[in-house]
Amino acid sequence: MTAVSHVPIIRSTRRGPACRLRDALLRLADYQAQVLAQNDEPWASVTYSGARHSFTLLFAGEAGVDAGERFVATLAEHEFTIPGHLVADAEVVEVEHRILPSPRLIVHCEVLMLEES
Repeated sequence: MTAVSHVPIIRSTRRGPACRLRDALLRLADYQAQVLAQNDEPWASVTYSGARHSFTLLFAGEAGVDAGERFVATLAEHEFTIPGHLVADAEVVEVEHRILPSPRLIVHCEVLMLEES
């Protein structure tokens, strides 16, 4: 019988700024949201660089819709803490609210995140 050697799988614990932003948005949503879509595009001006992040979040059920409404009301003024980055702008660009067959809220938002220098 031959011994089988197991090679440990090494997973990176480093997470990029897009993942940290997603986590921050989910915290702001009281963990009641499901990310349906996430996209980012590089962004730059003469003095800053970063990315514009787009998210589509689903809030389902009565508790989810309540959390979604709070999310919509507070996103623009929320102070994000993402190491090495500054959130310059966060806005809700579209909201879809449905009651039947069950309550749900779909929120499309964009966040401009800049690299701190």
